[in-house]
Amino acid sequence: MQHNFEFWDYLVFVAYALLILVIGLWVSRTKSGRQKTAEDYFLASKSLPWWAIGASLIAANISAEQFIGMSGSGFALGLGIASYEWMGAITLLIVGKYFLPIFIEKKLYTIPEFVEKRFSTNLKTILAIFWIGLYVFVNLTSVLYLGGLALETILGIDMIYAIIGLSLFAAAYSLYGGLSAVAWTDIIQVVFLVLGGLVTTYLALDTVSGGQGALSGLKTVFEAAPGHFDMILDKSNPEYINLPGIGVLVGGLWVANLYYFGFNQYIIQRTLAAKSLKESQKGILFAAFLKLVIPLVVVIPGIAAFVIINDPEMLHGLGAEGLMNIPSQGASDKAYPWLMQFLPTGLKGVAIAALAAAIVSSLASMLNSTSTIFTMDIYKQLINPNAGNKKTVGVGRLSAAIALIIAAAIAPLLGGIDQAFQFIQEYTGIVSPGILAVFILGLFWKRTTNRGAIIGVLASMPIALFFKVGPKGWMVGSTLEPIFPSLPWMDQMGLTFLITIIVIILASHLQNRGRDDAKGITYNRETFRTSPLFNVGAFVILIILTAVYALFW
Repeated sequence: MQHNFEFWDYLVFVAYALLILVIGLWVSRTKSGRQKTAEDYFLASKSLPWWAIGASLIAANISAEQFIGMSGSGFALGLGIASYEWMGAITLLIVGKYFLPIFIEKKLYTIPEFVEKRFSTNLKTILAIFWIGLYVFVNLTSVLYLGGLALETILGIDMIYAIIGLSLFAAAYSLYGGLSAVAWTDIIQVVFLVLGGLVTTYLALDTVSGGQGALSGLKTVFEAAPGHFDMILDKSNPEYINLPGIGVLVGGLWVANLYYFGFNQYIIQRTLAAKSLKESQKGILFAAFLKLVIPLVVVIPGIAAFVIINDPEMLHGLGAEGLMNIPSQGASDKAYPWLMQFLPTGLKGVAIAALAAAIVSSLASMLNSTSTIFTMDIYKQLINPNAGNKKTVGVGRLSAAIALIIAAAIAPLLGGIDQAFQFIQEYTGIVSPGILAVFILGLFWKRTTNRGAIIGVLASMPIALFFKVGPKGWMVGSTLEPIFPSLPWMDQMGLTFLITIIVIILASHLQNRGRDDAKGITYNRETFRTSPLFNVGAFVILIILTAVYALFW
Protein backbone atom coordinates (compact mmCIF):
# COMPACT_ATOMS: atom_id res chain seq x y z
CA MET A 1 0.00 0.00 0.00
CA GLN A 2 2.13 2.87 -1.19
CA HIS A 3 0.43 6.19 -0.47
CA ASN A 4 0.64 9.17 -2.80
CA PHE A 5 3.27 11.30 -1.16
CA GLU A 6 3.61 14.71 -2.79
CA PHE A 7 6.18 17.49 -2.61
CA TRP A 8 4.79 19.11 0.56
CA ASP A 9 4.69 15.76 2.38
CA TYR A 10 8.34 15.10 1.58
CA LEU A 11 9.24 18.69 2.55
CA VAL A 12 7.56 18.36 5.97
CA PHE A 13 9.23 15.01 6.65
CA VAL A 14 12.71 16.17 5.54
CA ALA A 15 12.34 19.37 7.61
CA TYR A 16 11.45 17.26 10.67
CA ALA A 17 14.46 14.94 10.13
CA LEU A 18 16.89 17.86 9.69
CA LEU A 19 15.50 19.65 12.77
CA ILE A 20 16.04 16.57 14.96
CA LEU A 21 19.57 15.97 13.67
CA VAL A 22 20.62 19.61 14.02
CA ILE A 23 19.27 19.93 17.58
CA GLY A 24 20.68 16.53 18.57
CA LEU A 25 24.16 17.36 17.30
CA TRP A 26 24.07 20.93 18.66
CA VAL A 27 23.27 19.88 22.25
CA SER A 28 25.84 17.06 21.93
CA ARG A 29 28.73 19.40 21.24
CA THR A 30 31.56 19.38 23.75
CA LYS A 31 32.89 22.72 24.94
CA SER A 32 36.47 23.30 23.84
CA GLY A 33 39.03 21.95 26.25
CA ARG A 34 36.48 19.95 28.23
CA GLN A 35 36.21 16.16 28.15
CA LYS A 36 32.65 14.75 28.24
CA THR A 37 32.21 12.88 31.52
CA ALA A 38 30.15 9.77 32.26
CA GLU A 39 27.59 11.99 34.01
CA ASP A 40 27.40 14.23 30.92
CA TYR A 41 26.88 11.30 28.57
CA PHE A 42 24.63 9.00 30.62
CA LEU A 43 22.74 11.51 32.81
CA ALA A 44 22.77 14.70 30.69
CA SER A 45 24.97 16.42 33.34
CA LYS A 46 22.02 16.09 35.79
CA SER A 47 20.58 19.31 34.39
CA LEU A 48 17.19 18.41 32.87
CA PRO A 49 14.21 20.67 33.72
CA TRP A 50 10.75 19.20 34.47
CA TRP A 51 9.24 19.85 31.04
CA ALA A 52 12.16 18.10 29.30
CA ILE A 53 11.86 15.12 31.68
CA GLY A 54 8.11 14.74 31.10
CA ALA A 55 8.32 15.14 27.33
CA SER A 56 11.31 12.81 27.07
CA LEU A 57 9.66 10.16 29.24
CA ILE A 58 6.58 10.08 26.99
CA ALA A 59 8.70 10.11 23.82
CA ALA A 60 10.65 7.12 25.15
CA ASN A 61 7.42 5.36 26.11
CA ILE A 62 5.34 5.98 22.96
CA SER A 63 6.68 4.15 19.94
CA ALA A 64 5.51 1.99 17.07
CA GLU A 65 4.20 -0.38 19.76
CA GLN A 66 1.54 2.24 20.52
CA PHE A 67 0.96 3.89 17.16
CA ILE A 68 0.79 0.60 15.27
CA GLY A 69 0.31 -2.05 17.95
CA MET A 70 -2.10 -0.27 20.29
CA SER A 71 -4.07 1.17 17.39
CA GLY A 72 -4.32 -2.41 16.09
CA SER A 73 -5.67 -3.50 19.47
CA GLY A 74 -8.15 -0.60 19.32
CA PHE A 75 -9.29 -1.98 15.95
CA ALA A 76 -9.59 -5.52 17.37
CA LEU A 77 -11.00 -4.94 20.86
CA GLY A 78 -11.66 -1.24 21.40
CA LEU A 79 -11.10 1.39 24.09
CA GLY A 80 -10.31 -1.22 26.75
CA ILE A 81 -6.67 -1.26 25.57
CA ALA A 82 -6.43 2.40 26.71
CA SER A 83 -6.20 1.08 30.29
CA TYR A 84 -2.47 0.62 29.61
CA GLU A 85 -2.15 4.39 29.18
CA TRP A 86 -4.67 5.60 31.77
CA MET A 87 -3.55 3.18 34.48
CA GLY A 88 0.00 4.14 33.46
CA ALA A 89 -0.79 7.75 34.46
CA ILE A 90 -1.65 6.60 38.01
CA THR A 91 1.46 4.41 38.08
CA LEU A 92 3.65 7.41 37.22
CA LEU A 93 2.23 9.27 40.23
CA ILE A 94 3.15 6.33 42.50
CA VAL A 95 6.66 6.21 41.00
CA GLY A 96 7.10 9.96 41.51
CA LYS A 97 5.95 9.91 45.13
CA TYR A 98 7.39 6.65 46.47
CA PHE A 99 10.25 5.45 44.22
CA LEU A 100 12.05 8.57 42.98
CA PRO A 101 12.93 9.98 46.43
CA ILE A 102 14.94 6.83 47.18
CA PHE A 103 16.51 6.54 43.69
CA ILE A 104 17.65 10.17 43.59
CA GLU A 105 18.87 10.16 47.19
CA LYS A 106 21.14 7.23 46.28
CA LYS A 107 22.51 9.13 43.22
CA LEU A 108 21.88 6.23 40.83
CA TYR A 109 23.04 5.99 37.21
CA THR A 110 21.22 2.71 36.59
CA ILE A 111 18.48 0.57 38.10
CA PRO A 112 20.87 -2.42 38.51
CA GLU A 113 23.04 -0.08 40.62
CA PHE A 114 20.17 0.11 43.14
CA VAL A 115 20.22 -3.70 43.30
CA GLU A 116 23.92 -3.60 44.21
CA LYS A 117 23.42 -1.01 46.95
CA ARG A 118 20.42 -2.84 48.42
CA PHE A 119 21.40 -6.47 47.80
CA SER A 120 24.67 -7.56 46.16
CA THR A 121 26.96 -7.21 43.15
CA ASN A 122 26.09 -10.77 42.07
CA LEU A 123 22.35 -10.02 41.84
CA LYS A 124 23.10 -6.72 40.11
CA THR A 125 25.17 -8.52 37.46
CA ILE A 126 22.46 -11.14 36.90
CA LEU A 127 19.80 -8.47 36.37
CA ALA A 128 22.08 -6.23 34.27
CA ILE A 129 22.75 -9.10 31.84
CA PHE A 130 19.04 -9.94 31.79
CA TRP A 131 18.06 -6.32 31.02
CA ILE A 132 20.62 -5.96 28.24
CA GLY A 133 19.23 -9.14 26.66
CA LEU A 134 15.63 -7.91 27.04
CA TYR A 135 16.37 -4.49 25.53
CA VAL A 136 18.32 -5.88 22.57
CA PHE A 137 16.26 -8.98 21.73
CA VAL A 138 12.75 -7.80 22.68
CA ASN A 139 12.46 -4.00 22.94
CA LEU A 140 14.83 -2.77 20.23
CA THR A 141 13.91 -5.53 17.79
CA SER A 142 10.15 -5.05 18.23
CA VAL A 143 10.37 -1.26 17.81
CA LEU A 144 12.48 -1.67 14.66
CA TYR A 145 10.16 -4.35 13.27
CA LEU A 146 6.95 -2.37 13.89
CA GLY A 147 8.59 0.81 12.60
CA GLY A 148 9.79 -1.00 9.50
CA LEU A 149 6.32 -2.49 8.99
CA ALA A 150 4.74 0.96 9.20
CA LEU A 151 7.12 2.56 6.70
CA GLU A 152 6.81 -0.44 4.36
CA THR A 153 3.02 -0.22 4.48
CA ILE A 154 2.79 3.55 4.12
CA LEU A 155 5.70 4.46 1.86
CA GLY A 156 6.27 1.19 0.03
CA ILE A 157 9.87 1.01 1.29
CA ASP A 158 11.21 -2.51 1.64
CA MET A 159 11.24 -3.44 5.34
CA ILE A 160 14.99 -4.14 5.39
CA TYR A 161 15.78 -0.66 4.09
CA ALA A 162 13.22 0.93 6.44
CA ILE A 163 14.86 -0.77 9.44
CA ILE A 164 18.34 0.32 8.31
CA GLY A 165 17.12 3.91 7.78
CA LEU A 166 15.49 4.11 11.22
CA SER A 167 18.62 2.63 12.84
CA LEU A 168 20.95 5.13 11.15
CA PHE A 169 18.65 8.06 12.00
CA ALA A 170 18.54 7.12 15.72
CA ALA A 171 22.29 6.44 15.78
CA ALA A 172 23.20 9.71 14.05
CA TYR A 173 22.64 11.87 17.13
CA SER A 174 22.08 9.52 20.10
CA LEU A 175 25.38 7.59 19.92
CA TYR A 176 27.42 10.76 19.91
CA GLY A 177 25.43 12.93 22.31
CA GLY A 178 24.11 10.44 24.86
CA LEU A 179 21.12 11.20 27.08
CA SER A 180 21.40 14.95 26.60
CA ALA A 181 20.85 14.62 22.83
CA VAL A 182 18.05 12.09 23.38
CA ALA A 183 16.18 14.16 25.99
CA TRP A 184 16.34 17.54 24.24
CA THR A 185 15.35 16.17 20.83
CA ASP A 186 12.50 14.31 22.55
CA ILE A 187 10.82 17.67 23.23
CA ILE A 188 10.53 18.21 19.46
CA GLN A 189 9.59 14.55 18.96
CA VAL A 190 6.65 14.84 21.39
CA VAL A 191 5.30 17.92 19.59
CA PHE A 192 5.31 16.03 16.28
CA LEU A 193 4.03 12.87 17.94
CA VAL A 194 0.99 14.49 19.59
CA LEU A 195 0.26 16.95 16.75
CA GLY A 196 0.52 14.30 14.01
CA GLY A 197 -1.50 11.81 16.04
CA LEU A 198 -4.29 14.30 16.77
CA VAL A 199 -4.43 15.27 13.09
CA THR A 200 -4.91 11.61 12.11
CA THR A 201 -7.56 11.16 14.82
CA TYR A 202 -9.44 14.28 13.78
CA LEU A 203 -9.50 13.38 10.10
CA ALA A 204 -10.48 9.74 10.81
CA LEU A 205 -13.45 10.92 12.91
CA ASP A 206 -14.31 13.61 10.33
CA THR A 207 -14.37 10.88 7.66
CA VAL A 208 -16.72 8.75 9.77
CA SER A 209 -19.10 11.70 10.22
CA GLY A 210 -19.12 12.52 6.51
CA GLY A 211 -17.36 15.85 7.03
CA GLN A 212 -19.38 16.93 10.08
CA GLY A 213 -16.35 17.19 12.39
CA ALA A 214 -14.60 15.13 15.03
CA LEU A 215 -17.27 15.35 17.76
CA SER A 216 -19.96 14.19 15.36
CA GLY A 217 -17.60 11.42 14.21
CA LEU A 218 -17.00 10.32 17.81
CA LYS A 219 -20.77 10.07 18.34
CA THR A 220 -21.14 8.07 15.11
CA VAL A 221 -18.32 5.70 16.11
CA PHE A 222 -19.87 5.18 19.56
CA GLU A 223 -23.28 4.40 18.08
CA ALA A 224 -21.85 2.10 15.37
CA ALA A 225 -19.58 0.10 17.69
CA PRO A 226 -20.75 0.48 21.31
CA GLY A 227 -18.94 -2.76 22.26
CA HIS A 228 -15.65 -1.10 21.32
CA PHE A 229 -16.17 1.42 24.15
CA ASP A 230 -16.31 -1.07 27.00
CA MET A 231 -13.42 -0.39 29.37
CA ILE A 232 -14.16 -3.46 31.49
CA LEU A 233 -14.76 -6.54 29.31
CA ASP A 234 -16.99 -9.40 30.46
CA LYS A 235 -16.16 -13.08 30.01
CA SER A 236 -18.30 -13.38 26.88
CA ASN A 237 -15.99 -10.97 25.03
CA PRO A 238 -13.52 -12.88 22.80
CA GLU A 239 -10.75 -10.47 23.93
CA TYR A 240 -11.35 -11.16 27.65
CA ILE A 241 -8.21 -13.34 27.65
CA ASN A 242 -6.16 -10.18 26.91
CA LEU A 243 -8.07 -7.72 29.15
CA PRO A 244 -9.69 -9.77 31.93
CA GLY A 245 -12.47 -7.50 33.20
CA ILE A 246 -12.04 -6.05 36.66
CA GLY A 247 -8.64 -7.76 36.83
CA VAL A 248 -7.35 -4.89 34.68
CA LEU A 249 -8.02 -2.46 37.54
CA VAL A 250 -6.91 -4.58 40.49
CA GLY A 251 -4.68 -7.33 39.05
CA GLY A 252 -1.72 -7.97 36.81
CA LEU A 253 -1.74 -4.67 34.91
CA TRP A 254 -0.30 -3.06 38.07
CA VAL A 255 2.58 -5.55 37.83
CA ALA A 256 3.25 -4.61 34.19
CA ASN A 257 2.99 -0.87 34.82
CA LEU A 258 4.97 -0.67 38.07
CA TYR A 259 7.74 -2.75 36.53
CA TYR A 260 7.78 -0.70 33.31
CA PHE A 261 7.58 2.83 34.75
CA GLY A 262 9.35 2.22 38.05
CA PHE A 263 12.25 -0.10 37.22
CA ASN A 264 12.80 0.17 33.49
CA GLN A 265 16.11 1.89 32.75
CA TYR A 266 15.11 3.64 29.54
CA ILE A 267 12.05 5.16 31.23
CA ILE A 268 13.48 6.06 34.64
CA GLN A 269 16.86 7.28 33.38
CA ARG A 270 15.64 10.75 32.44
CA THR A 271 14.15 11.24 35.94
CA LEU A 272 17.57 10.42 37.43
CA ALA A 273 19.01 13.22 35.28
CA ALA A 274 16.86 15.92 36.91
CA LYS A 275 18.24 19.06 38.56
CA SER A 276 16.50 18.04 41.79
CA LEU A 277 13.90 15.66 43.23
CA LYS A 278 11.14 18.28 42.99
CA GLU A 279 12.01 18.96 39.35
CA SER A 280 11.91 15.21 38.67
CA GLN A 281 8.50 14.88 40.34
CA LYS A 282 7.10 17.80 38.31
CA GLY A 283 8.37 16.04 35.18
CA ILE A 284 6.60 12.82 36.22
CA LEU A 285 3.37 14.78 36.80
CA PHE A 286 3.63 16.38 33.34
CA ALA A 287 4.15 12.93 31.80
CA ALA A 288 1.07 11.61 33.65
CA PHE A 289 -1.07 14.39 32.13
CA LEU A 290 0.31 13.59 28.66
CA LYS A 291 -0.62 9.93 29.30
CA LEU A 292 -4.29 10.96 29.48
CA VAL A 293 -4.10 12.26 25.90
CA ILE A 294 -2.30 9.30 24.28
CA PRO A 295 -5.41 7.06 23.79
CA LEU A 296 -6.98 9.87 21.73
CA VAL A 297 -3.91 9.73 19.51
CA VAL A 298 -3.47 5.95 19.16
CA VAL A 299 -6.64 4.04 20.15
CA ILE A 300 -9.48 6.14 18.70
CA PRO A 301 -8.06 5.92 15.11
CA GLY A 302 -8.10 2.10 15.38
CA ILE A 303 -11.77 2.13 16.44
CA ALA A 304 -12.60 4.58 13.62
CA ALA A 305 -10.92 2.24 11.11
CA PHE A 306 -13.04 -0.65 12.46
CA VAL A 307 -16.26 1.36 11.93
CA ILE A 308 -15.30 2.50 8.42
CA ILE A 309 -14.35 -1.01 7.29
CA ASN A 310 -17.55 -2.55 8.64
CA ASP A 311 -19.81 0.01 6.94
CA PRO A 312 -19.97 -0.85 3.18
CA GLU A 313 -21.47 2.53 2.28
CA MET A 314 -18.78 4.47 4.13
CA LEU A 315 -16.06 2.23 2.72
CA HIS A 316 -17.20 2.62 -0.89
CA GLY A 317 -17.45 6.37 -0.35
CA LEU A 318 -13.68 6.43 0.11
CA GLY A 319 -13.15 5.27 -3.47
CA ALA A 320 -10.73 2.73 -4.92
CA GLU A 321 -7.97 3.54 -2.41
CA GLY A 322 -10.22 2.68 0.53
CA LEU A 323 -10.88 -0.80 -0.85
CA MET A 324 -7.18 -1.68 -1.09
CA ASN A 325 -5.35 -3.65 1.60
CA ILE A 326 -8.21 -3.43 4.10
CA PRO A 327 -7.00 -4.66 7.51
CA SER A 328 -8.78 -7.73 8.84
CA GLN A 329 -9.17 -9.04 12.39
CA GLY A 330 -6.09 -11.17 11.67
CA ALA A 331 -4.04 -8.17 10.57
CA SER A 332 -5.06 -5.54 13.12
CA ASP A 333 -1.70 -3.77 13.09
CA LYS A 334 -2.36 -2.50 9.56
CA ALA A 335 -5.28 -0.34 10.76
CA TYR A 336 -3.28 2.84 11.49
CA PRO A 337 -1.18 2.78 8.31
CA TRP A 338 -4.36 2.11 6.30
CA LEU A 339 -6.03 5.21 7.74
CA MET A 340 -3.11 7.47 6.93
CA GLN A 341 -3.65 7.18 3.19
CA PHE A 342 -6.71 9.45 3.51
CA LEU A 343 -4.81 12.40 4.97
CA PRO A 344 -4.51 15.46 2.69
CA THR A 345 -1.22 16.57 1.18
CA GLY A 346 1.16 18.08 3.73
CA LEU A 347 -0.61 16.43 6.66
CA LYS A 348 0.58 13.02 5.45
CA GLY A 349 4.09 14.33 6.01
CA VAL A 350 3.17 15.50 9.52
CA ALA A 351 1.66 12.08 10.35
CA ILE A 352 4.69 10.19 9.03
CA ALA A 353 6.95 12.56 10.98
CA ALA A 354 4.89 11.78 14.12
CA LEU A 355 5.30 8.06 13.56
CA ALA A 356 9.02 8.43 12.86
CA ALA A 357 9.37 10.61 15.98
CA ALA A 358 7.73 7.90 18.09
CA ILE A 359 9.98 5.19 16.68
CA VAL A 360 13.28 7.07 16.64
CA SER A 361 12.89 8.62 20.11
CA SER A 362 12.22 5.19 21.64
CA LEU A 363 15.14 3.65 19.75
CA ALA A 364 17.46 6.39 20.94
CA SER A 365 16.30 6.00 24.55
CA MET A 366 16.67 2.21 24.51
CA LEU A 367 20.14 2.45 22.94
CA ASN A 368 21.29 4.97 25.53
CA SER A 369 19.96 2.87 28.41
CA THR A 370 21.43 -0.38 27.05
CA SER A 371 24.83 1.27 26.77
CA THR A 372 24.47 2.83 30.25
CA ILE A 373 23.79 -0.54 31.89
CA PHE A 374 26.54 -2.31 29.94
CA THR A 375 29.13 0.39 30.60
CA MET A 376 28.38 1.20 34.24
CA ASP A 377 27.26 -2.23 35.50
CA ILE A 378 29.27 -4.68 33.38
CA TYR A 379 32.32 -2.93 31.88
CA LYS A 380 33.26 -0.68 34.83
CA GLN A 381 32.37 -3.37 37.36
CA LEU A 382 33.90 -6.50 35.82
CA ILE A 383 36.22 -5.53 32.95
CA ASN A 384 37.93 -2.20 33.64
CA PRO A 385 37.10 -0.64 37.04
CA ASN A 386 39.72 2.10 36.52
CA ALA A 387 38.39 3.33 33.16
CA GLY A 388 38.50 7.12 32.82
CA ASN A 389 35.76 9.35 31.38
CA LYS A 390 37.04 9.20 27.80
CA LYS A 391 37.20 5.39 27.84
CA THR A 392 33.82 5.06 29.58
CA VAL A 393 32.02 7.30 27.08
CA GLY A 394 33.75 5.49 24.17
CA VAL A 395 32.60 2.10 25.46
CA GLY A 396 29.09 3.52 25.86
CA ARG A 397 28.99 4.57 22.21
CA LEU A 398 30.46 1.28 20.97
CA SER A 399 28.09 -0.91 23.01
CA ALA A 400 25.07 1.08 21.77
CA ALA A 401 26.23 0.61 18.15
CA ILE A 402 26.66 -3.15 18.62
CA ALA A 403 23.23 -3.46 20.28
CA LEU A 404 21.66 -1.59 17.36
CA ILE A 405 23.35 -3.81 14.75
CA ILE A 406 22.17 -7.00 16.50
CA ALA A 407 18.59 -5.71 16.85
CA ALA A 408 18.44 -4.56 13.23
CA ALA A 409 19.61 -8.00 12.08
CA ILE A 410 16.93 -9.80 14.13
CA ALA A 411 13.99 -7.39 13.60
CA PRO A 412 12.85 -8.67 10.16
CA LEU A 413 12.40 -12.15 11.69
CA LEU A 414 9.45 -10.96 13.83
CA GLY A 415 6.97 -11.01 10.91
CA GLY A 416 3.55 -12.59 11.27
CA ILE A 417 2.67 -11.33 14.76
CA ASP A 418 -0.87 -9.89 15.08
CA GLN A 419 -1.52 -7.33 17.85
CA ALA A 420 2.19 -6.96 18.50
CA PHE A 421 1.54 -4.69 21.48
CA GLN A 422 -0.27 -7.52 23.29
CA PHE A 423 2.45 -10.01 22.28
CA ILE A 424 5.25 -7.86 23.71
CA GLN A 425 3.34 -7.27 26.96
CA GLU A 426 2.58 -10.98 27.39
CA TYR A 427 6.12 -12.26 26.95
CA THR A 428 7.76 -9.49 28.99
CA GLY A 429 5.26 -10.57 31.65
CA ILE A 430 7.08 -13.86 32.20
CA VAL A 431 10.03 -12.08 33.84
CA SER A 432 8.62 -8.80 35.16
CA PRO A 433 6.64 -10.14 38.20
CA GLY A 434 9.75 -11.60 39.85
CA ILE A 435 11.85 -8.49 39.29
CA LEU A 436 9.04 -6.25 40.56
CA ALA A 437 8.69 -8.41 43.70
CA VAL A 438 12.43 -8.04 44.43
CA PHE A 439 12.31 -4.26 44.03
CA ILE A 440 9.10 -3.67 46.01
CA LEU A 441 10.32 -5.74 48.95
CA GLY A 442 13.83 -4.32 48.62
CA LEU A 443 12.44 -0.79 48.86
CA PHE A 444 9.79 -1.21 51.53
CA TRP A 445 10.60 -4.32 53.66
CA LYS A 446 13.85 -4.00 55.58
CA ARG A 447 14.06 -7.73 56.30
CA THR A 448 14.46 -8.70 52.64
CA THR A 449 17.80 -10.48 52.19
CA ASN A 450 20.06 -10.93 49.20
CA ARG A 451 19.55 -14.70 49.29
CA GLY A 452 15.77 -14.25 49.45
CA ALA A 453 15.89 -11.88 46.44
CA ILE A 454 18.00 -14.27 44.34
CA ILE A 455 15.74 -17.23 45.22
CA GLY A 456 12.69 -15.12 44.32
CA VAL A 457 14.07 -14.02 40.93
CA LEU A 458 15.10 -17.56 40.01
CA ALA A 459 11.79 -19.06 41.19
CA SER A 460 9.57 -16.48 39.48
CA MET A 461 10.18 -17.67 35.91
CA PRO A 462 9.26 -21.34 36.56
CA ILE A 463 6.19 -20.06 38.43
CA ALA A 464 5.23 -17.88 35.44
CA LEU A 465 5.80 -20.76 33.00
CA PHE A 466 3.76 -23.06 35.28
CA PHE A 467 0.76 -20.80 34.74
CA LYS A 468 1.47 -20.19 31.05
CA VAL A 469 2.22 -23.75 29.96
CA GLY A 470 0.62 -25.53 32.91
CA PRO A 471 1.05 -29.09 34.06
CA LYS A 472 -0.95 -31.63 32.14
CA GLY A 473 -4.19 -32.06 34.03
CA TRP A 474 -7.18 -34.11 33.07
CA MET A 475 -7.76 -36.39 30.08
CA VAL A 476 -9.79 -34.99 27.17
CA GLY A 477 -10.25 -37.63 24.51
CA SER A 478 -6.77 -39.03 24.02
CA THR A 479 -4.81 -35.92 25.08
CA LEU A 480 -3.89 -34.29 28.37
CA GLU A 481 -5.05 -30.67 28.58
CA PRO A 482 -3.25 -27.88 30.51
CA ILE A 483 -4.79 -27.02 33.90
CA PHE A 484 -4.74 -23.29 33.17
CA PRO A 485 -5.77 -23.09 29.50
CA SER A 486 -8.06 -20.07 29.92
CA LEU A 487 -6.38 -18.08 32.71
CA PRO A 488 -5.71 -14.61 31.22
CA TRP A 489 -2.01 -13.80 31.08
CA MET A 490 -2.60 -10.63 33.09
CA ASP A 491 -4.01 -12.76 35.93
CA GLN A 492 -1.03 -15.10 35.53
CA MET A 493 1.26 -12.10 36.11
CA GLY A 494 -0.64 -11.08 39.22
CA LEU A 495 -0.50 -14.58 40.70
CA THR A 496 3.20 -14.97 39.81
CA PHE A 497 3.95 -11.67 41.57
CA LEU A 498 2.06 -12.66 44.76
CA ILE A 499 3.64 -16.13 44.92
CA THR A 500 7.13 -14.68 44.34
CA ILE A 501 6.53 -12.17 47.16
CA ILE A 502 5.68 -15.10 49.48
CA VAL A 503 8.80 -17.02 48.35
CA ILE A 504 11.08 -14.02 49.06
CA ILE A 505 9.48 -13.35 52.45
CA LEU A 506 9.85 -17.01 53.51
CA ALA A 507 13.44 -17.29 52.26
CA SER A 508 14.41 -13.99 53.95
CA HIS A 509 12.71 -14.96 57.21
CA LEU A 510 14.45 -18.32 57.33
CA GLN A 511 17.80 -16.60 56.85
CA ASN A 512 17.40 -13.59 59.16
CA ARG A 513 14.87 -14.95 61.67
CA GLY A 514 12.93 -11.69 61.89
CA ARG A 515 15.90 -9.29 61.97
CA ASP A 516 16.29 -6.33 59.63
CA ASP A 517 18.78 -6.81 56.80
CA ALA A 518 21.98 -4.79 57.14
CA LYS A 519 21.29 -3.08 53.77
CA GLY A 520 17.61 -2.38 54.47
CA ILE A 521 16.52 1.12 53.41
CA THR A 522 15.62 3.58 56.14
CA TYR A 523 13.22 6.46 55.52
CA ASN A 524 10.67 8.59 57.34
CA ARG A 525 7.53 10.53 56.57
CA GLU A 526 9.52 13.41 55.12
CA THR A 527 11.07 11.10 52.51
CA PHE A 528 7.75 10.81 50.66
CA ARG A 529 6.46 14.38 51.19
CA THR A 530 5.49 15.96 47.86
CA SER A 531 4.80 19.57 46.89
CA PRO A 532 1.27 21.07 46.83
CA LEU A 533 1.55 21.30 43.01
CA PHE A 534 2.22 17.54 42.75
CA ASN A 535 -0.61 16.73 45.15
CA VAL A 536 -3.19 18.91 43.34
CA GLY A 537 -2.10 17.60 39.91
CA ALA A 538 -2.33 14.00 41.11
CA PHE A 539 -5.83 14.66 42.50
CA VAL A 540 -7.01 16.16 39.17
CA ILE A 541 -5.69 13.13 37.24
CA LEU A 542 -7.47 10.72 39.61
CA ILE A 543 -10.76 12.65 39.25
CA ILE A 544 -10.52 12.61 35.43
CA LEU A 545 -9.81 8.86 35.33
CA THR A 546 -12.60 8.06 37.80
CA ALA A 547 -15.02 9.93 35.51
CA VAL A 548 -13.73 8.14 32.38
CA TYR A 549 -14.07 4.66 33.91
CA ALA A 550 -17.52 5.49 35.34
CA LEU A 551 -18.66 6.69 31.90
CA PHE A 552 -17.35 3.71 29.88
CA TRP A 553 -17.72 0.92 32.47
